Amino acid sequence: MTPLSLRALVHLHGHLGWLSALALAHPALMLRRPRRRVLTVAAAATALVTVAGAFGALVYPAYRVQMKPALLASAPLAANLFERKEHLGVFAVVLAWAGLAFCALAAHRGDDQREITRAAFVAYTAAAAAALVSAAAGTWVGIQRSF
Repeated sequence: MTPLSLRALVHLHGHLGWLSALALAHPALMLRRPRRRVLTVAAAATALVTVAGAFGALVYPAYRVQMKPALLASAPLAANLFERKEHLGVFAVVLAWAGLAFCALAAHRGDDQREITRAAFVAYTAAAAAALVSAAAGTWVGIQRSF
């Protein structure tokens, strides 16, 4: 991967991470009312956070080789925060997929959807929070050192 394409991918990953945090909050807000149909919104938010996570996975090998040693030497707190950011990002993706599964299940249920909708609400709320913290941590680490 060329340095220019790597830098572009890192910027795209960062922007999509912030958009994902906001997008994941949308189904969570809509799910406060159990009867709302949110499957399309939930699918779009889940797809966005999945793409952001995939871009992060593409960037990680170059980060590990090129950036992590220098970051550990100059700003060990930022390097450790970056490791936690990755875990929160994966957590956000997993929770979004769980929320989408609950939304799909609730869409096919009749009257017995209240508890399933509540589980989807909790999953999307936690996914949005994890994505928000991950995006903020990634931005702070990027300020410390970037490609």
